[in-house]
Amino acid sequence: MEYEVVIGLEIHAQLLTRSKMFCGDSAEYADAPPNTHVCPVCLGMPGVLPVINRTAIEYAVMTALALNCEIAEFTRFDRKNYFYPDLMKDYQISQYDMPLSHDGWMSVEMADQTRAMDAPNGASPAESTERKIVRIKRVHMEEDTARLLHRVDALGETYSLVDINRAGAPLMEIVTEPDLRSPEEAQQFLMQLRSILRYLGVSTGNMEEGSFRCDANISVRPRGSTELGEKVEVKNMNSFRAVFRALRYEAERQIEAQQTGGRIVQETRGWVEDKSITVSQRSKEYAHDYRYFPEPDLPPLVFSREWVEKLRRGLPELPDAKRERYMREFGLSVYDATLLTEARPVAEFFEECMRQVTGTANVPAMAKAVSNWMLGDFRRLLNETGTEITASRVSPAHLVGMIEMVDAGQISGKIAKTVFEEMFASGKRAGDVVAERGLTQISDVSELEQVLSQILDANPQAVEDYFRGKTQSLTYLVGQTMKATRGKADPALTNRLLRELLEKRRSA
Repeated sequence: MEYEVVIGLEIHAQLLTRSKMFCGDSAEYADAPPNTHVCPVCLGMPGVLPVINRTAIEYAVMTALALNCEIAEFTRFDRKNYFYPDLMKDYQISQYDMPLSHDGWMSVEMADQTRAMDAPNGASPAESTERKIVRIKRVHMEEDTARLLHRVDALGETYSLVDINRAGAPLMEIVTEPDLRSPEEAQQFLMQLRSILRYLGVSTGNMEEGSFRCDANISVRPRGSTELGEKVEVKNMNSFRAVFRALRYEAERQIEAQQTGGRIVQETRGWVEDKSITVSQRSKEYAHDYRYFPEPDLPPLVFSREWVEKLRRGLPELPDAKRERYMREFGLSVYDATLLTEARPVAEFFEECMRQVTGTANVPAMAKAVSNWMLGDFRRLLNETGTEITASRVSPAHLVGMIEMVDAGQISGKIAKTVFEEMFASGKRAGDVVAERGLTQISDVSELEQVLSQILDANPQAVEDYFRGKTQSLTYLVGQTMKATRGKADPALTNRLLRELLEKRRSA
């Protein structure tokens, strides 16, 4: 029997606000000493009153709008009661039956299955083959918990410490319907969702730092069945690669249990990275286990249509729309347009490059050349040096200026690579690098003919091989020319003049 995998995701994203969700403590605690960003409110002291962070609400509504959600006119906060060492009040302020948004959707570009799903984070997507609509059940707000730091003492005994700095940080939860059908789809969905959050500027989306976290509900059922199987929640996945591997393992585990007559228990399981397995953590809670009730210390929120529409008008152009525009306006392929729009700073760099192009230029050709450099040598150097494109010494004007020098025949493509590396290291313009290092391309016919004559005189065997029909000898002579001129000879002109000189010698 064939089985179908059914996956729904619960994603938590910390929001980029200056203060916490319900108090004035700084939310920028990443590098702070433990337990220094705390106050009576996030410590859960008796008699304190929370106050709603307006910016966090705006960020959540912006995200919901970007995910095509319906925005509620009336919403409220609830108390979610459970007992755990990282929950200071023994309840979490969250939203339950009246979230701020609901019933949205996200269009996901599914990558070709030849893409290596075990590749490290940030791997390039392949040419896309299809789109999938994933329904968004809700986007709502809550507060984050504290952090437990697990340690081992000198005797090998384990113990835990509590860092309260994170408690009360604004946390947005995005819940999908069970519309995903493979670990690949889940991974692709998360990557595109993170891209949207970064475009909006509402979250860093860094999984490794814990500001973008994912819990997955996964079940299997006989293919063709419409009934959902017993679901298992998988936690502790701190990278896109971990999400894929954990869900692949869990799908295989559940299918094997079905095939051998085993029973799937509704539970929470944790992903163990170094063992590549999921392990049981606890039985899965139901909503009634949390004893939700309305938060008595916070007033309900009423959103006017005018306020919501103002936020909608302020949304930036999002990756999907930008990708389609790049393909339409600049003639780029799906592959190039997808890579250029994955991150907003990269897309902004590309667009500034295109604004630098003169009106007489061939726009599609220039767009392709800019794309090739940005996704090739430029990207490689950024990765090797750990540099963000916004901090690069190469400006859009510098890159376009170098490409125009190649198009004008002033430097060859090979020399351009050398020039670009110097530009990246020093921040100099291409023209200055070329002048300082004497890299101007040799395009003068008489000058190049003199060089070629010397090359032919110095390589009589290669000349004789050419006369005997061994055309690969021409490649050898071109290489010798490039070596002699340090790559400055115009390649096309070199090939043409070599053939002409060789034919003259043949008939002499």
